[in-house]
Amino acid sequence: MEVRPKLRSIVVTKRFFKDAKDEEKAEAIVRDVLACSNADFYELHKFEKHVNGCMVFRAKKEGMHIVYCVDKNMRLIFMRVFKNFKEYEKFLGDKKEISKFIMHA
Repeated sequence: MEVRPKLRSIVVTKRFFKDAKDEEKAEAIVRDVLACSNADFYELHKFEKHVNGCMVFRAKKEGMHIVYCVDKNMRLIFMRVFKNFKEYEKFLGDKKEISKFIMHA
């Protein structure tokens, strides 16, 4: 909540839309996260780790793990959506992959 007022822009990666499989669903997820709508989420804004100065967060909704981060330039970057927890853990453990998403956003 401390970071939210300082956000300068919002970026949604192509991979996020691809993972969500439905553009409307992806847009609804982004809106809900931005609105801090706890009613629809099991977990929201759960801090996971720092990667190269960026803060990585997770939200959990309807069995989906939504991964997003706030980078050094105060951009909120929606990176991936996972339905499988093991894939989510694998992604979270791969700092190189996360850094790549941040650099290309």
